[in-house]
Amino acid sequence: MLKPTVLLLAALAALPAGAQVRPQPDLVLETANGLAGAAIDACRRQGRAIVVSVLDRGGNLLALQRAETVGPHNTEASRRKAYTALSTRTATLDLARQAAANADARNLATLPELLLLGGGVPVFAAGQVVGAIGVAGGGGAVNDHGCALAAIRAVPGLDQSAAP
Repeated sequence: MLKPTVLLLAALAALPAGAQVRPQPDLVLETANGLAGAAIDACRRQGRAIVVSVLDRGGNLLALQRAETVGPHNTEASRRKAYTALSTRTATLDLARQAAANADARNLATLPELLLLGGGVPVFAAGQVVGAIGVAGGGGAVNDHGCALAAIRAVPGLDQSAAP
């Protein structure tokens, strides 16, 4: 009786282990469009026209909206701000301030895709980074940052505590 049990256990031990997959929340197109619209609205209420980019967790562009009067360079700036926030998991306004105060942090500005200019904020859901938002053209880094934060606060289901 013991022999079949030992054989069964040996056979089970020889089976390949199942893949370990961590469940992660994802930023979907509907939410990305909601973030973009909320950022546009927040800045519009202040009399500011902006470009907003929303990236998913992999850095892929999900949404891009631009007010007609915003300069074309701001489109790329908004995407790079979002990319920087996603990559570093830190608001770009904070990174810019750290770089101004710390020579080691200043080296981040030498990486080609990073843009240390306020307006990029990582987006969290269920405690995990699901993407990022980047705002440009709103009349300065603090204004852009504020509109990005307002957008995150306006969209249900996103972690509000992660938005400083």
